[in-house]
Amino acid sequence: MTAVQGDGGGDESGGQGGGRDGGGERDPGLQPERTRLAWRRTTLSATVVALLAGRQALHSGATPAGLVAAALSAAAWLGFLAVAHRRVQRLGVARPEPLAPRGALTAALCTVAFAVFAVAMLF
Repeated sequence: MTAVQGDGGGDESGGQGGGRDGGGERDPGLQPERTRLAWRRTTLSATVVALLAGRQALHSGATPAGLVAAALSAAAWLGFLAVAHRRVQRLGVARPEPLAPRGALTAALCTVAFAVFAVAMLF
């Protein structure tokens, strides 16, 4: 029994594949557009989280810990907003650069910070 090995890339017609069905050429504009939309949805979610944090801090009485947590949530939101805005702007070309490790780390830290501040507001 022999196995035929290809060069590991693309389909047999020499193209790169391109879709879930494996046929056709890749449209370089679709992936950046989907990524841009995902960043916008995530930014909207972060905005809702920050607003709910502020509402919770003011609704349950303006305790110092609640106000600090709300202020830190706002700072985390601004940090995430800056990363997301920068990323969306860089996705405006057909072949965008990958997300820098620093930007990915900042977005991840802001997300973790939201969770930590939410727990802090409960106590």
